[in-house]
Amino acid sequence: MKTLETYIALNRFGLGPAPGEASEVEKDPQDWVREQISRRQKTPKALEDFRSSSEIIEQLGKARQKDKERYRNLASRAFRLDYGAEVMARAIHMVETDKPFVERMVMFWSNHFTVSTDKRIVGPITPAYEREAIRPHIFGKFEDMLIAATRHPAMLTYLDNQLSMGPYSIAGLRRKFRTGAETGLNENLAREILELHTLGVNGGYDQDDVIGLAKAISGWSHGGARLPMDRTSIHGKFEFKPYFHEPDSKYVIGRRYRDRGEKTGVYVLEDLARHPSTARFIATKLVRHFVSDEPPARAVDEITGIFLKSKGDLSDVTKALIMLPEVWEKPMPKVKTHYEYMVSSFRSTGKSKFDPMDFIEPLREFGHVPFSAPSPAGWPDIGSDWIAPESLMRRIEWARKYARTISADIEPERFLDETVGPVASDELRLWVSRASTQDSAISLILTSPEFQRR
Repeated sequence: MKTLETYIALNRFGLGPAPGEASEVEKDPQDWVREQISRRQKTPKALEDFRSSSEIIEQLGKARQKDKERYRNLASRAFRLDYGAEVMARAIHMVETDKPFVERMVMFWSNHFTVSTDKRIVGPITPAYEREAIRPHIFGKFEDMLIAATRHPAMLTYLDNQLSMGPYSIAGLRRKFRTGAETGLNENLAREILELHTLGVNGGYDQDDVIGLAKAISGWSHGGARLPMDRTSIHGKFEFKPYFHEPDSKYVIGRRYRDRGEKTGVYVLEDLARHPSTARFIATKLVRHFVSDEPPARAVDEITGIFLKSKGDLSDVTKALIMLPEVWEKPMPKVKTHYEYMVSSFRSTGKSKFDPMDFIEPLREFGHVPFSAPSPAGWPDIGSDWIAPESLMRRIEWARKYARTISADIEPERFLDETVGPVASDELRLWVSRASTQDSAISLILTSPEFQRR
């Protein structure tokens, strides 16, 4: 690797260099990134054969209705064969892919629209959620991804909207008559849409807007669990329950929405997706991810303008992101997450065959198991959250063990040049040259700031 721009392209936009990749990128680093942008994103071959979320939900829903013991057995199996196997296939694909920028954007948007195995009932379908609701839209319209993610059974269940009923819906009035309870409206999903997915915490909404949006999406559910009112058999797809939906007009962000049943929520989401506060919130997150933990105002303003002008066209937004001069000025402003660190380590050494003990178990030690973010806010994107002293020591320990497993054909000084050459300090080069063994030299490179940052 010869140029600083190549290092930035491979690490900031990619997932770290694979053997021989730098020579291709050096021809035109910006163009290498740009060519990976395609509005139509197909499911990678490595992920094609996994079950859909609807298949998983339907099977578990039917089992839960008939036989609780069978349900528990099938749920455990789904965690192993649906969640566990796809998480591994996803990791191997990210290590082997020649389009790592695509995978970085999949991870970015999947984290933006977080669902987590912390809610165990959602766990088996979390990889399918990313494959179905996030991956197809990463370079499409933001509103399409927002709607797809919100309506997906994983999100509806994770944030408790599947049984949310308006106070004056048929189910709500019946509930009040029978129990005296005023409402079964759940505000969780509405609040997170406003705070985390669109406007941002300072985006100008208040509690009345949360309630208005919650009413607009009341009745948005899926067919995995049936109630006495349900007339159709169990299935795993999105389902609108009209008897849960709040009638009459809704008010969100100063606008009145005449009730149109299921479509009411869609119209609100479309407007939220194009709101100026959403444009700035998304632009700030993107600039933070690709430029600096402290996003420079000029870059945020530029991406905000592109988002608004294009009406949330993520292809245009991403192309503008690549062209930001701030992206190419400093080589190492960001810290790799634990997941990125391991993927980049495997990519750099050409390791494409590994099992859960090689990958999931170390991530469990790091506290960064895929799809297990501790809250709907997702994983943090600030360096201090990833290189605290304890985390740094865990990385060093892991790198030392991992370096002992790689091919003896990897020559340390050449490995250094191919991975961090343009940013390698004189001190790193000196210590690598003095290392007593090959694996000691490799572990020094893998634990260097130059490798752990991007």
